[in-house]
Amino acid sequence: MTDDQVKSDTGVGSIDSTEHASKGGSLLEREGDAAADYLEGLLDIADLDGDIDIDVEGNRAMVSVVEVRAGDLGHLVGTNGEVLDALQELTRLAATRETGERSRLMLDVAGFRAARRAALTELAKAGIAEAQATRAPVSMEPMTPFERKVVHDTVAEAGLVSESEGEEPRRCVVIRVS
Repeated sequence: MTDDQVKSDTGVGSIDSTEHASKGGSLLEREGDAAADYLEGLLDIADLDGDIDIDVEGNRAMVSVVEVRAGDLGHLVGTNGEVLDALQELTRLAATRETGERSRLMLDVAGFRAARRAALTELAKAGIAEAQATRAPVSMEPMTPFERKVVHDTVAEAGLVSESEGEEPRRCVVIRVS
């Protein structure tokens, strides 16, 4: 196992994340370890089974709670990821408390964000194609900040311009041909 990727599980034999952090890991590794400790405690309290995967991608800790049994963690995602968003904020607060630095970690539960990212990428590609064909701005559906970031990144990769418009919770991405 490398310092860039730490895998732990809830239950016997799990890695002591605080021990790993004390060995001089980077801020992002310590952030991921703190998040894993917090999530392990939450899973234990809720009597849920889940494996916790920690990774560092670019400038962000990525923490995933992976289902051991199918359907076991769906209520931690909630409708349209609303519970997941709240859980991510709580996990960020726990990581911030542990490290003393503002956390930007991303949390995924049961692959929800990964699946949503794939669907949003396809939706953005359709919006890009429409903008290129019509040469007119294309407004997407209202999205969360995570969802808008996925669309903005996809639009930028395609060489087009996008911006967010509106007020939460109705804020949406508008795609334009530059």
